[in-house]
Amino acid sequence: MKKNVTQKLIESHLVKGTMTPGEEIGIRIDQTLTQDATGTMVMLELEAMDLDHVKTELSAQYVDHNLLETDFKNADDHIFLQDACSRFGVWFSRAGNGVSHPVHMECFGIPGKTLLGSDSHTPAAGSLGMLAIGAGGLEVALAMAKEPFYLIMPKVMGIKLTGKLPDWVSAKDVILELLRRYTVKGGVGWIFEYYGPGLKSLTAMDRHVIANMGAELGATTSVFPSDDAVKKFLEAHGRGNDFVELVADKGAEYDEYDGINLSELVPLIACPSSPDNVVPVRDVAGREIYQVMIGSSANPGFRDFAIAASMVDGKKVHSRVSFDVNPTSRKILDDLIQSGYLEKLVRSGARIHQAGCNGCIGMGQAPATGKISLRTVPRNFPGRSGTKEDAVYLCSPETAAASALQGVICDPRDLNLSYPKIKLPTKHTQTTDIVDKPSSTHKQPLEKGPNIKPLPTFNPLPEKMEGPVSIKVKNNVSTDEILPAGAKALPFRSNIPEISKFTFAQIDDTYYTRALQYQESGHFIIAGTNYGQGSSREHAVMAPRFLGVKAVIAKSYARIHWQNLANFGILALTFADKNDYDKVDQGDVLMINDVRGQLTRKGDIIVENKTKGYSFKTTHQLSDRQIEMILEGSVINLYKENKK
Repeated sequence: MKKNVTQKLIESHLVKGTMTPGEEIGIRIDQTLTQDATGTMVMLELEAMDLDHVKTELSAQYVDHNLLETDFKNADDHIFLQDACSRFGVWFSRAGNGVSHPVHMECFGIPGKTLLGSDSHTPAAGSLGMLAIGAGGLEVALAMAKEPFYLIMPKVMGIKLTGKLPDWVSAKDVILELLRRYTVKGGVGWIFEYYGPGLKSLTAMDRHVIANMGAELGATTSVFPSDDAVKKFLEAHGRGNDFVELVADKGAEYDEYDGINLSELVPLIACPSSPDNVVPVRDVAGREIYQVMIGSSANPGFRDFAIAASMVDGKKVHSRVSFDVNPTSRKILDDLIQSGYLEKLVRSGARIHQAGCNGCIGMGQAPATGKISLRTVPRNFPGRSGTKEDAVYLCSPETAAASALQGVICDPRDLNLSYPKIKLPTKHTQTTDIVDKPSSTHKQPLEKGPNIKPLPTFNPLPEKMEGPVSIKVKNNVSTDEILPAGAKALPFRSNIPEISKFTFAQIDDTYYTRALQYQESGHFIIAGTNYGQGSSREHAVMAPRFLGVKAVIAKSYARIHWQNLANFGILALTFADKNDYDKVDQGDVLMINDVRGQLTRKGDIIVENKTKGYSFKTTHQLSDRQIEMILEGSVINLYKENKK
């Protein structure tokens, strides 16, 4: 049978199930990636699981999110993470080394391997011919303990690329075009695999841009072949020996097909406040801007900074515009210094920030209220920037730099400039020396600052659920809205009782006080379609669970959040008749009798609306494995029970 790249990757790592779309499968994980916003919880989970040493080929922990040390909290977390890495045998990338995804690509990415990361943009490594998937931290912790990673076998969408990108159009415009076509929920249940002659003009870092923001489609992951472009990238980073060719067989088939003629693309931009609100830049040209941000995991490559530097060379950005530049790795920052591009940026008026996620995750660089901020970041969900009433647009570095010069949104083709020709570095110094190799492990207790608290207790599923609807939310609610990032909330990532105070604060700042009344008795969340899209943060489940949420009833779920709910014992139900969503109101008291029995019998689960005196049917797509973890109260409880 002729196989595509996705099929080859899954088949070579399959340990449970069959590769039938819609069926649950288990795959072996070779590498894991954690970052500090989720990694502190992963390390606490490893401790709770009594793990002695990670059992993957390689696990790496990055400090790239919680970089602002405005008090002791983040600094304490960094010490804790370094100590835990020594304890469990994990590579450690300290603050300032850069964003996890490009650094992992530089140092550790290997074609043909699987990578599981506690960050939803982990699929960026698909640019190297890896099967790279984002997941909740608990699933990553289990993978580090050599447990299989379970997922629903996706279908594979073949995206044929033809032509060549014209001047002023780059990889960001490719993924924005796909978001325009498929929306933020169109990729749920799919892997997007890229093939065709158009690949020849895309570097490995161009592919990183596309694979990174495949997460915004809701896709399980994105996959590129490992070809000459990947070989050049690895050789430039002194890792040519890690290259393995991995391409689709001639005549390989896909479940569905689509295609993009790169030659026909124009500069695109995603308007507030969703990555799929995409229009041509010229449609919104002329709108006043106040901030431009270049850098992030979505546009992390040397060329993304160099192209902007070339455009502003010898010029000054508009006096109204804050021109923020976030280098994405220490090595790229060094390359920009050596090549002179950083000097061009500084002299144009750029503000140079430390290498890391920074404003992408709302960790500083928050824009002014209601003022337009153009960013090369992957997401513009409401309030994610750190400003509740924000106006964030997503665009390419070319569009960002052109607009910074003009002070208004500007199609770069309208500047009458010659398109800069960027020469990429052909050789970098070895980069693994910036990441600390695991030392010999030790079993002494982990060093924990006063803000680091143990995991809460997760009680088994009760026989009966009864409680009010504590909140009802609409479609496409993101994890940023359930549990925000930003400089206020992020420092509490290792303290569930404290971070729970921010739950749903973006939507209803009275939620915490209201939910706390029902912490012991329990309550429900009602949601629309694609509930929990965006970040993989399991805190968006753990905080509601801590506050007493027993079940969520939604029209549909985003993949990672749906699994996270099961991981921590929250029952994720789906309206059998979506019209029933409209009949349930916030404050209604719901009841599910014999919930354990109904769940075990696998039929419809009947929910009674006691306030309005009627019942409605719900369904679920939970596997036997997921049902077992919900009955036990969490996958940690199940893991420890199975170890006895």
